[in-house]
Amino acid sequence: MAKLSLREFQEELARKLSDTSGQSSARALLGLQAGGELWLIDLAESGEILPVPPLTPVPLATGWLRGVANVRGVLYAVTDLAAFHGATPTVSGSEARLLLPHAKFHCNSALLVSRVLGLRAFEDFEAADAPDDARPWVAAQYADTQGRLWRRIDPRKLYTHERFLDVAA
Repeated sequence: MAKLSLREFQEELARKLSDTSGQSSARALLGLQAGGELWLIDLAESGEILPVPPLTPVPLATGWLRGVANVRGVLYAVTDLAAFHGATPTVSGSEARLLLPHAKFHCNSALLVSRVLGLRAFEDFEAADAPDDARPWVAAQYADTQGRLWRRIDPRKLYTHERFLDVAA
């Protein structure tokens, strides 16, 4: 089986969805787990998903900056999304993944997540009856059919937030 990038996968998925339903897949979401939190990101705003490569530690950096990863000759600062939110750091096990940013963000900051939960349809969620989340990169909160709380991430706000950019310990 040939290796397929997330972008190619998204394009193929968009084509198939529009062929079968007459609608665009722009509302398709990718489900992620970071620690105990469930996250959604628009496929159109996500980049490639990879198994966690070897990480080179960065001295005098904050604890949630797990290191630097070399992905095909490009260096990415790796932020542990769970640790960034104050939870227990992600264990780099077999389910952990790196989410590279979409090229449109011009950002070399990858997100380390506990696992990728696959594609989700926007229609499978409804607005959550939950207190507002103070984190500015939380665009919305949803509940799924099982009543679990999902947070929709706004990657642009995350990647440009002062706290995210301040990695010095």
